[in-house]
Amino acid sequence: MSTIEHYPLDQIRKGDPGFSSFRATIETFFYGNRVETVPTRERAYQLAKNSPGAIKTDLPVYAPEKLGLPPEATVLVFNDGGIVGRTALARRLTAELPKHEIKDFEKILREAVYQSARKDYYKTAVYVGLDKEFTVKAHLALPHGYENDLYSYVLNFQIPNAEWEEIYQASKAYDAGDLFLYADPDWSHPDFPDGLALFDVEHNCAAILGLRYFGELKKGTLTLAWALAHRNGYIACHGGMKQYRFPDKKYTMAVFGLSGSGKSTVTLAQETNQEVKILHDDAFVIDQTSGATTALEPAYFDKTQDYPMTSDAIKYFLTCQNVGVTLDTAGRKVLVTEDIRNGNGRTVKSQFVTPNRVHHLKEKVDAVYWIMKDESLPPIVKVEDPNLAAIFGLTLATKRSTAENLSANIDINSLVIEPFANPFRAYPLTEDYADFKRLFAEQQTDCYILNTGYFNQTKIPKETTLGAIQKVIDGAEWKTFPHFPDLKYFAESAFEPPFDSAEYQKMFQQSLRYRLAFVRKYNLEHEENPLPPEIAQALEKMVQTLV
Repeated sequence: MSTIEHYPLDQIRKGDPGFSSFRATIETFFYGNRVETVPTRERAYQLAKNSPGAIKTDLPVYAPEKLGLPPEATVLVFNDGGIVGRTALARRLTAELPKHEIKDFEKILREAVYQSARKDYYKTAVYVGLDKEFTVKAHLALPHGYENDLYSYVLNFQIPNAEWEEIYQASKAYDAGDLFLYADPDWSHPDFPDGLALFDVEHNCAAILGLRYFGELKKGTLTLAWALAHRNGYIACHGGMKQYRFPDKKYTMAVFGLSGSGKSTVTLAQETNQEVKILHDDAFVIDQTSGATTALEPAYFDKTQDYPMTSDAIKYFLTCQNVGVTLDTAGRKVLVTEDIRNGNGRTVKSQFVTPNRVHHLKEKVDAVYWIMKDESLPPIVKVEDPNLAAIFGLTLATKRSTAENLSANIDINSLVIEPFANPFRAYPLTEDYADFKRLFAEQQTDCYILNTGYFNQTKIPKETTLGAIQKVIDGAEWKTFPHFPDLKYFAESAFEPPFDSAEYQKMFQQSLRYRLAFVRKYNLEHEENPLPPEIAQALEKMVQTLV
């Protein structure tokens, strides 16, 4: 069995590394007499379709029997209020709290749980990780009134059944307790107007307070699972993974990018006359020893902005959040998507949208693609130096998306750096840098940058991006960036950077300066665990080359 659910009595004691005040407070709540167990997806569906605020559409669920749903199941819609995205401001890691604040947060959590004990709750358990190489158990507690979030949760992750219980029992064991996620979306506190997402990742538990958006539950669970995986020899990946299969070879690639960058588009693209296997488009882990990869979720939590009612993908929708509903000519209740109601409309799609899904790939990763929106870069760049490959991942430059609940003073169109496209990291950034550096240096994984934003004042279409990847697989011809021998671009005019333009050189230098400034600022703010000096030195050298 993977994680620990039942403890020997001699391990339940003060000082045991499996317990903390936060862990004890959160897990204890799950055993209260007003907490009802929801063991199946069918039960979760029945609760959700009859809950206040739910809308039962006339769109049938595809292959409901394969998902553990009743044959009459239809797509359910539930909408939030003003907040329709993740709230990064709410996030707190107990390991990063000043020592004098620990007791304050313990008290806040105890009071939140005390108030919740006077309400009726549901609890459920799921598996995170879809192969015996990495499968852990997660528990969620959610109050009555949020049945749709509970239902979306058991669809997004793998709920236990006979088949998966057998896989779990045979899975690799970890000396760590199950994951516990306690949530109260109705919670409020004057000191936390944006809510509070409190993570004690060392003890595999979290409290999601005052936050209604379903993505907080999904990413909260993944935050705990990624941290556990990281502690046990895996690279935690917020990205997509796919494998091209040819008669004489396989090509396994990973893409990393924030929501809205094109990560899902690249991962889920169905190439004509080409066998492709898809692992996942959002969450997986890489075994640092074998190089094998494992998906963490069976379903997809996807934006609906690109799916009008005429889209074939609608067939695979299971639940929807923050979308409209209207009547079609037949009087059926159908969806109003494309972010007409609000930004960041979402759906949980079943795994059947990609019939070529796999849960585990034993082959090593051939290439990593960093997805950026940086106008100084052509549509694709090859990075040949392992150190520089990791540095560009560390300083992944992109733009925010409607998936995030941003404060009013943040420009959604401004360039931002999100290291390795993972805003859910719950351990020191320097450890991720070391992990990816080893991937490039020791496993000889290739590195590419995909710019999916603008280049030469022209928006780069997805066809160009997908075509560039195909050319890499087929064996592209490369040319070297002037002054930078480890950076290559395609030897064709459509991808040619205007190196003779002073304006372009200035833009490229500014992009490098922006990355350097990020590294310096990070080190000033993390003096106890700074990034290695080699990072700033490499970026400084590149900047000076263009002076």
